[in-house]
Amino acid sequence: MGNKINDPIARLMGLRYKSHPWHGIEVGDNAPEIVTAFIEMVPTDTVKYELDKVSGYIRIDRPQKYSTVVPALYGFIPQSYCGDSVARYCMERCGRSDILGDGDPLDVCVLTERTISHGDIIASVKPIGGFRMIDGNEADDKIIAVLHNDATYRGYGDITELPHIVVERLKHYFLTYKDMPASDEPAGKKSVEIVATYGREEAYEVIRRSLEDYKSHFESLEEILRHV
Repeated sequence: MGNKINDPIARLMGLRYKSHPWHGIEVGDNAPEIVTAFIEMVPTDTVKYELDKVSGYIRIDRPQKYSTVVPALYGFIPQSYCGDSVARYCMERCGRSDILGDGDPLDVCVLTERTISHGDIIASVKPIGGFRMIDGNEADDKIIAVLHNDATYRGYGDITELPHIVVERLKHYFLTYKDMPASDEPAGKKSVEIVATYGREEAYEVIRRSLEDYKSHFESLEEILRHV
């Protein structure tokens, strides 16, 4: 990789200190077919958690004011970044010319039959598709994956094979999880839309581009430290 996160010194540091979930965990040698996912939230969470990019700890983003809960494990792919290449691909596919990358790691939802009680964990997952989501004018793709070797979901190879209701529940969550009571809505709130649902091969391409964007944006360990 273009950054130096794999240097022996970085590995040695990992023996003494917890790795930063975004920068210190490797995506895996078999990406994009099998990738590591860092899980921030699980379906029983009634508070939205997200990674604090500076410290690497999970922080409370906001309590969910409605009953909407994430219908799958939710997190991101380490050492990914939604930048120029991800944005260009989004524009190519949706015909717009004003899209930017959102500057975050690539989001991933992970389906499993098992109840996982908490986040702040890593998992090997198999991407099978995704949602081309646009938040205002920012590409905010959501990769849909299944837990690697899951007893129920391991047989699904593409999002088109999933039960319709599973896909619709995921869509509903992402289209409503930022909703607030009208009195709490910030002025100029950005609109969120899912403009397409795509299959496994497009998911692979989005993942590849996010990994390229990461290497372009964070050229070295020193560059990472400057950003945090």
